[in-house]
Amino acid sequence: MKYLSKNTAFPNVEEASPEGLLAIGANLSASRLIEAYRKGIFPWFGPEDPILWWSPDPRFVLFPERLKVSKSMRQVLRNTDYTITINKAFEAVIAECSKMKRIGQDSTWITDSMQEAYIELHAMGYAKSVEVWRENSLVAGLYGIDLNNGVFCGESMFTKESNASKVAFITFIQNTNYKLIDCQVYTDHLKSLGAEEISRALFLQYLE
Repeated sequence: MKYLSKNTAFPNVEEASPEGLLAIGANLSASRLIEAYRKGIFPWFGPEDPILWWSPDPRFVLFPERLKVSKSMRQVLRNTDYTITINKAFEAVIAECSKMKRIGQDSTWITDSMQEAYIELHAMGYAKSVEVWRENSLVAGLYGIDLNNGVFCGESMFTKESNASKVAFITFIQNTNYKLIDCQVYTDHLKSLGAEEISRALFLQYLE
């Protein structure tokens, strides 16, 4: 594991621990974050932790053509009265994601500094949000990084209504042309939608 100063380059991802921890330190500048995502690295740390950089092997991803939409979910999509937008309320989406209570987590990893960094990336065109509205109320959403190479790196999602975040995720994938969605690490929720594990080496090929 490598300790990074402001100007230290990332080590080779092969140096990551078995859990995927690659490096500690540096900052959340836009240039650092863009470099990280392009190399298959992402930040993930608690509010009391130093900045931790990860590159797990295997990597959890979803190939859009393998998206699984259940019969009941197809019915929800057909009958929904939600309005779906993209990049209309990025700051609200990331703020709501930071408030979500998650199993096994006592506090959010989407700290104030993380929010500020990704809001800057959004202003630069790298970070995108998907919003689900019921009338004028934001009820679900997700955000992530678009590397402009056919890969979308999903970061987090939230929902205030049953299935609303699935509506955001499925609608986004079905109406974009990404070759790969990076889900980073395993969750049962994304597994049910068709996400799968691939080797880090294969994932890096897609980034190229």
